[in-house]
Amino acid sequence: MTEHHKKNQFIKVPRYPGGNPAFREFIAENLRYPAEAQNAGIEGSVVVEYDISDNGVVENPRVLKGLGHGCDEEAIRVVGLLRFEKVRNRGVRVKITTKTTLHFRLPKAVVNYALSPKKNTHNQGPGSGQKANTPVVYSYTIKF
Repeated sequence: MTEHHKKNQFIKVPRYPGGNPAFREFIAENLRYPAEAQNAGIEGSVVVEYDISDNGVVENPRVLKGLGHGCDEEAIRVVGLLRFEKVRNRGVRVKITTKTTLHFRLPKAVVNYALSPKKNTHNQGPGSGQKANTPVVYSYTIKF
């Protein structure tokens, strides 16, 4: 029988508190679409490479693949806000280099509509010759 041993990491890598879901949530909450890029209809991804010190502070963020129109600057700003857990590697201070991709997507138009019955304003008395069960007419409004 073989025993499964837990792999030891030679170098411990700083983790974001809360893991990947918290990391993605932080990015989504703090990333603001630049007005210049929104007006120009720019969509895409920005790849940012950065160093993480042993204290968990992001240092030296730089754009590897950019979009322009203010997206690069916004990506660097958001990455600069990140704080990771402190890591000690057997008493040695280690600086880790990593990269992150930030996606800029324009908000899609959402169509909401509501149906409301519209009453017929014609007289429908007994002498009008029309049946009492006339169909109900619906109208709808689409707001953007």
